[in-house]
Amino acid sequence: MGRVNGRLQVVATPIGNLADLSERARAALAGADLIAAEDTRRTAALLKAVGIDTALVSLHEHNESQRVPSLLARLAAGDTVALVSDAGTPLLSDPGFELVQRSVQAGFEVSVIPGPSAITAALAVAALPTDRFCFEGFLPPRERERRAALAALAHERRTLVFFEAPHRIGAALADMAAELGADRPAVLARELTKAHETIYRGTLQELAARAREDVNVARGEITLVVRGAARGAAGVDERLLRRTVDVLAKELPPGRVAAVAAQLTGATRAEAYALARRGESTDATPGDEEDAP
Repeated sequence: MGRVNGRLQVVATPIGNLADLSERARAALAGADLIAAEDTRRTAALLKAVGIDTALVSLHEHNESQRVPSLLARLAAGDTVALVSDAGTPLLSDPGFELVQRSVQAGFEVSVIPGPSAITAALAVAALPTDRFCFEGFLPPRERERRAALAALAHERRTLVFFEAPHRIGAALADMAAELGADRPAVLARELTKAHETIYRGTLQELAARAREDVNVARGEITLVVRGAARGAAGVDERLLRRTVDVLAKELPPGRVAAVAAQLTGATRAEAYALARRGESTDATPGDEEDAP
């Protein structure tokens, strides 16, 4: 399909400090015919602060599917639509994917005005490896699902980046210490670029303790950066570990298999758990499930 005249611009906005709004972003927001915003109230405040009066329409996780057809119609009429989230770069744990996808499919031009992102900002100050990393967004809110998600990441060697809600940060850190390892280095970045920006450094166990003792840890926007898993511990007999896991798996769920096998062989709990889950997926019939630890 030939390209039509309408244009969608994905525009990054400040994650806290208004001075981080780039001149390109300012010009794009001022020149757009319409701005699709995650929260029109927050975006209206930003626009007022920088002297822009472009019309706004809401586009959030609860209405995106219903809103996309009318936005595509605006693009078909030749309008320029700017897409913004509450803060940072749209689509990264924010709405907008369906609009971008369907705009591309319809042949409209889609461009980006890059800028602030809590992900890259936290990585920049974490002093943890940045050559390879993976962004996991928000962990599941319920403990069982959260611990299962973390257990699945226990062997991930890339640096891990998470967002977390303030009211769940203490529980999330405790679960991370249990599933990823209490001694795993991590950084908690709070209120990045804002007046109360604070960077907490330590092991997951230390950060979990800090969250219990310091109420300020659970205030504001939070980004967590966790070092990736180290290579397997030296001296672990892989064949012994595998045999131990195979025997225990006949009687116990993967979480208990991992805990017992780690004690018996000297392997890490994460190594034993990965083997237990691998064996479970190989042996299980469709529909079988084991409880995560």
